[in-house]
Amino acid sequence: MTPQYDLEKIKFSIDSGTWEKAVNIYESGKVVSFQDTEFTYIAEVKGTELYKVIVSPRKFTEGNCNCYLGQNDTLCKHMIAVAIYGLKRGKPMTEEEKTQHNEVKFNGQAGETTPKQLSWVKAVISDSMRYIKSYTGPSKIWFTYQDSLTEGCNRLAAIVSKLPANRQTAKLLINLLLRLDKKLQTGGVDDSDGTVGGFIEEVVSLLVEFAQKDPECKKEFKALRDRETCFGWEEPLLNLC
Repeated sequence: MTPQYDLEKIKFSIDSGTWEKAVNIYESGKVVSFQDTEFTYIAEVKGTELYKVIVSPRKFTEGNCNCYLGQNDTLCKHMIAVAIYGLKRGKPMTEEEKTQHNEVKFNGQAGETTPKQLSWVKAVISDSMRYIKSYTGPSKIWFTYQDSLTEGCNRLAAIVSKLPANRQTAKLLINLLLRLDKKLQTGGVDDSDGTVGGFIEEVVSLLVEFAQKDPECKKEFKALRDRETCFGWEEPLLNLC
């Protein structure tokens, strides 16, 4: 069966610690006796003992492992390592494949953005926003829902970290913040663990750096005046106006 996920899907869905450990397991050749049954990936993973692992090619979070975490229905590094093997089949990973882009970081660049570039960024943002949705399901799927919020915010982090500082991108980020704020206030998003709120604060910090690099960005912050946001995240930006 052709995998229904890729490395990007995995990287955006899990924390950096689990990803780095899984990559290390894969690269050190600890995934052995790999089998593709067309319905599942079956393998053994060398560790403090030989772990037996099953991972679905349909969804990498489906399967099991007889390690401590696996026995407690928690996605573990062994399952991720086997999922990687299912995709790479023992071939070396490139540096880009190994690198996560899940943190909001200013790249230090300034300058204009072309209409084509802005159009592409808006499309990627819209695609990422679909993961940040309202919660209407039963309590048993709450953790799966939170994983969706995490993936959405990580995908957004990857794209906003590529933006140069200019007034156009500042406006784009202000609009993104307002869309997220609306989802939190009236869109039914359950941000109990603070994933979306934390991302909003990171983007605010990014905009502060934008303003330091290009003071013209501050003009876009005025759109936040007289806005009632869910936790006053706009204050650092208004203080710069």
